[in-house]
Amino acid sequence: MKRAILVMVILIGALVVNAHPYASTVMSNVTTVSMQMAERTPVKPEDLMKPIKDNLAKDYAGYTIKEATSVKSDDINTFEVVVTKGTSSLTLVYDKDGKFLKKMEPKM
Repeated sequence: MKRAILVMVILIGALVVNAHPYASTVMSNVTTVSMQMAERTPVKPEDLMKPIKDNLAKDYAGYTIKEATSVKSDDINTFEVVVTKGTSSLTLVYDKDGKFLKKMEPKM
């Protein structure tokens, strides 16, 4: 019985030792992916594409552009435009062609 337990302990130990390099590689890859940051580049409001300017004039009349940013993450390019009206502030997201994607309310 003692030999059977000893053999099982040795086998489990061997499995753990063999699995360890794989587990650390996976964790390393997960950390690398999660640590990738988006590349953010400021854009002058007057340099925004015409479709973005047209959408702002049509759907957000009375709002002022506070800032605009080009965001590149995982080979996807978007534009984030922060607009304000009085005390209200919104972040509008557009795709690389200037098509409206979504509106983000400020987090409280």
